[in-house]
Amino acid sequence: MMLGYIGLGKMGKNMVERLIEKGHDVVVFDSDREQVEQVAKLGAKPARSLSNLVATLSIPRLVWLMVPQNVVDAVLKEIVSFLGRDDTMIDGGNSFFKESVRRANEVEAQGVNFLDVGVSGGPRGARNGACVMIGGQQRIFERFERLFRDIATEGGYIYAGPSGSGHFVKMVHNGIEYGMMQALAEGFTVMKQSPFHLHLADVAEVYNHHSVIESRLVGWLKEAFHRHGEDLAGVSGSVVHTGEGLWTVETAKEMGISVPIIEGSLRFREDSKQRPSYTGKILSALRNQFGWHDISEKKQL
Repeated sequence: MMLGYIGLGKMGKNMVERLIEKGHDVVVFDSDREQVEQVAKLGAKPARSLSNLVATLSIPRLVWLMVPQNVVDAVLKEIVSFLGRDDTMIDGGNSFFKESVRRANEVEAQGVNFLDVGVSGGPRGARNGACVMIGGQQRIFERFERLFRDIATEGGYIYAGPSGSGHFVKMVHNGIEYGMMQALAEGFTVMKQSPFHLHLADVAEVYNHHSVIESRLVGWLKEAFHRHGEDLAGVSGSVVHTGEGLWTVETAKEMGISVPIIEGSLRFREDSKQRPSYTGKILSALRNQFGWHDISEKKQL
């Protein structure tokens, strides 16, 4: 399959490498030319501009967008101006589901297909197999199902439903993630301050052997303790949040649904800017493990 790929950040670069490995013909563009050159060495075809990317693709064209949510509209508007009827756009970033519904309506009114795709698993998942949630017209999903199968881990993709549903499922996933991480961080803070002088990495290790809370998060926490020490020295106690948890809370309120755990974890992150803590350090360390987010205390000041 031939496709254009726009956005070569941590997720995009790794996903392109996986696509090439799976035998796809990928034309890439990013405003950072160094990233384009690096991916070109792996076998991708570099594009000089968005118009050049579209011109290089075979018809009907397929373009995957993996850019920050605040620039999706601008990039989408430009790229769609070069596309024709029955070409397809995929937004694979973290977009708010209501925006995805709007974008689908606008893009499809111009004869271009649109799929919203939530991708979970961080950069390592993008490289080795992600969890993928797809929304849009079912016939368009089916046309490109092989692509989703190739970027996903085994059994790790789902057609969620109409436009917006892919990003909706991913949004709720991220809200749940906030709550799960918060519970782990609070529990390990209690153990850290207990009188028993527990080895927290060992506790995380044993929890990940058939306990009820066995999970990738617990495994990543063990790795964080090994990497940074159990005091998590140098790790910021202030936790960044990127919006998806807030979207989940606001959407739940619109639906009349109480989500106190997710809302509390969001409030903790917001408050941590003024009140850094060991619990915050655990959250920052976890975010670094799965998303490669910066955790430096100096960078967070």
